Amino acid sequence: MGYQVLARKYRPQRFADVAGQDHVTRTLMNALSQNRIAHGYIFSGHRGIGKTTIARIVAQALNCRTEIGSPERPTPEPCGTCVSCTEIRQGNAVDVIEIDAATNRGIDEIRELRDAARYAPSRDRYKIYILDEAHQITDAAFNALLKTLEEPPAHVIFMMATTQPEDIPQTIRSRCQHFSFHAVKFDDILAQLKMIAGNEEVTAEDDALALLAEAGDGSMRDALSIMDQAIASAPVENGRAVLSSAQIRELMGAVPNAVFERLLEAVAAGQSAELMEQLNLLVNAGHSPSSLARQMVRYLRNTLMAKLGGEQTELLQISGDERARAVRTALLFTEEEITRNLQIVLRTFDDLNYRQEQRFHLELGLLKLIHAQRLLPIEELLSGVAAGGGLRSGAPASAPRPTASAPRPAAPSAPAATPALSPFGPAGGGWGSGAKMESSSQSGSSASPVATMERAPAAVSAFQGTTPFPAATAQATGFAAGETLTEGALAVAPRAAVAATSLPSIEAIRHAVGCALVEGGHVSAAQLLGAGAWTLDGGSLRIEVAGMGKKMLALTINAAAEKIIRQELQRLGAPSRFLVVPGEGAAQPAAPMAPPLAGSIQEAALANPLVQRAREIFKAEVRSVVDLRQK
Repeated sequence: MGYQVLARKYRPQRFADVAGQDHVTRTLMNALSQNRIAHGYIFSGHRGIGKTTIARIVAQALNCRTEIGSPERPTPEPCGTCVSCTEIRQGNAVDVIEIDAATNRGIDEIRELRDAARYAPSRDRYKIYILDEAHQITDAAFNALLKTLEEPPAHVIFMMATTQPEDIPQTIRSRCQHFSFHAVKFDDILAQLKMIAGNEEVTAEDDALALLAEAGDGSMRDALSIMDQAIASAPVENGRAVLSSAQIRELMGAVPNAVFERLLEAVAAGQSAELMEQLNLLVNAGHSPSSLARQMVRYLRNTLMAKLGGEQTELLQISGDERARAVRTALLFTEEEITRNLQIVLRTFDDLNYRQEQRFHLELGLLKLIHAQRLLPIEELLSGVAAGGGLRSGAPASAPRPTASAPRPAAPSAPAATPALSPFGPAGGGWGSGAKMESSSQSGSSASPVATMERAPAAVSAFQGTTPFPAATAQATGFAAGETLTEGALAVAPRAAVAATSLPSIEAIRHAVGCALVEGGHVSAAQLLGAGAWTLDGGSLRIEVAGMGKKMLALTINAAAEKIIRQELQRLGAPSRFLVVPGEGAAQPAAPMAPPLAGSIQEAALANPLVQRAREIFKAEVRSVVDLRQK
């Protein structure tokens, strides 16, 4: 026999060889061992996942001439060596009739099938009809089959394979046992591809096989077909085909996900020109706008799943390197922003299907991603919190942050007024210990009064630098070079001056991020990060926080705090990718909590009788205090 494609050569011949359908194979094997054989089966599911294959295996098991429990056949699995099993496997069995329902879908063909079903099998135990693509049969033909399917002869069994079970009439489905097949998992496809690569003496990179498994999209047959094509186009070294990820991407016309990572980094940084230049390179390289949009939709979906479940979530059916890339991109955006970006790209992909100038519409869709970053959540609008700005009720959303060259003007003195509390803030001014509100308005002005917030200095002490400022920063802030920062200095030194240095130090970044969090109302987050260990790991910033679990860490460093940190890092020119992790195995031990300030929430917590009693019983030490009333 000539060459066989991989999908046929490695087609399963036993129930145990079928990947990803344990719920089906287990039920069928139990039915065979208990002799509970139905007269009609419907196998439905995604293409290329084993529907027709399992129908053939069931036919072999039913007509196998070796008894179940014998030494040659200890289980309900077909023996595979008898005459019946051999003929069914080769497709020339007389009593197993496989019909393509897509071309034999009319009432005349079904009438012939119904008449032939009355006769006993010529040699085997059962006469088995396998109807592939059964949803293509017409309603009239199904009606002609209805009575025979309801009360068939004892020797007849019908098996229908379909990708659209909803198109089969309910009267037919109610007379059959329906098995819904699952899409094959990424890991199962990858394991099968590795086994086949070893058997075929093919040298393949792990990333290359992961690309093939991902391209299969849950279909084992699709993955094997692409692998067959990749082997044919691969270079040969020492008599062995060599599969590389670059060669497979070129074969499939796919773009490396690193490109989409750079595109979304440009989106997060608001760099419209960089985004258009990257897109221009892709289009000039021959990639169609529709294909780019489809691949970006998939990448954004993986980014969203990484944001929701982390790097090791089962929602990501991709390789380890791609998981890490999706996590890095997820750190650039909040969950709401990723969802909005995915909706924009999906709408753009739909528009490309009926647009003539596809490139222009793709460029417009990607620019919308950047423009959408300026949108504010409704909660921030209602509470008067501008994105990235201070807590200023009534301040315009587009008001710029104060910089070193433009110092913030002092609020004019005015008699105290009733504060306009945010509907999302806690009652009683729960913005943090020592916080107070002042309302000021100019005389004779119709503008709404602007409320400013004064924070307690509890979080400032966590960011007192112990290293001197660089000379460039000292010049911008007015400090002498080498002078160390104190609490009073932090109160007057504008954090925008930290960006004056070309390469900010870790302490300078820590100071600026902490001030930004305090201004944004995240005092607990500022205290928590101030006690953490900050390290630069490659192109990302890693912050390890000791003494706090993942759940409490997620409550404190929430989406709003992440956005403030990311914006501050971008302003400083520092790596915009950062990761806050619990301090198990941290490089530095957790520092004890600084002495509480008078009137602070730390002092109130330490004075609580329950806390004091717990410290006595457990001989415990309070490392940090988190005020969850702030949000």
